[in-house]
Amino acid sequence: MRILAVDPGLTRCGVGVVDLAQGRRVSFVDVFVVQTPPSAALSDRLFALHQAIEEAIVRYAPDRIALERVFAQHNLRTVMGTAQASGVVLSLAGARALPVALHTPSEVKAAVSGNGRANKAQVAASVRQILKLDDSVLLADATDALALAICSAWRGDFDAAPHGTATAVKQVADLTPAQRLWRDAERRTSTSRRPT
Repeated sequence: MRILAVDPGLTRCGVGVVDLAQGRRVSFVDVFVVQTPPSAALSDRLFALHQAIEEAIVRYAPDRIALERVFAQHNLRTVMGTAQASGVVLSLAGARALPVALHTPSEVKAAVSGNGRANKAQVAASVRQILKLDDSVLLADATDALALAICSAWRGDFDAAPHGTATAVKQVADLTPAQRLWRDAERRTSTSRRPT
C-alpha cells in the first residue's frame, strides 16, 4: 500500500510518500515542501497547492491520503491557512475517491516515537531511524509529513487485520517498541471513550 501524507499549511505544506510492506515495514518514496509567498493572493496560493498536490497524486498513485487533523490554536490566521490547505487536499481526494485518514499531531508523535508529547527533534530522529534516512537536513514540514505517513501506514494496517487472526498475531510479533507503545496508548484511549 502507498500512502501520500500532507502536513497542511498555506506558506509551507509538507508532502511525504511511503510504501507499506508486509510486516508493517514502511519505506521512503519521496518528500517535498510546497511553499507559497504570503504576499500572493489567497486564490493563487491555494491553486499552487492544488497543482502541486494533484501532480503528486498523479505521479505516485497513492492508495490512501493521510492528513493532519486541524485543531484549535491561539493563532487564528494559522488555523485558517491550515484549514484552507486541508480543504484543497480533501477536495482532490474526493475527486479520485481516495480514502482519507485524519490524524492528530499527538497521535502522529506517539506512533513514530512512542511519546505523544515528543518534540520536533525526537520526531525527526524517529522518522530517520524508521525510514533509514541519512543525516541530510529536512525541513520540519517534510519531517512532519513523513511522520504522518508512517502513522497512517501503521494505523491502517491494524484496522485492516481482524484481531485474533494469524495475520494480526504475526503483526503484533513484528512490532517495534515504538509501535507497541503506540498500540497500547491507542487501546487505552479507546477504552476511556467507551460509555459507562
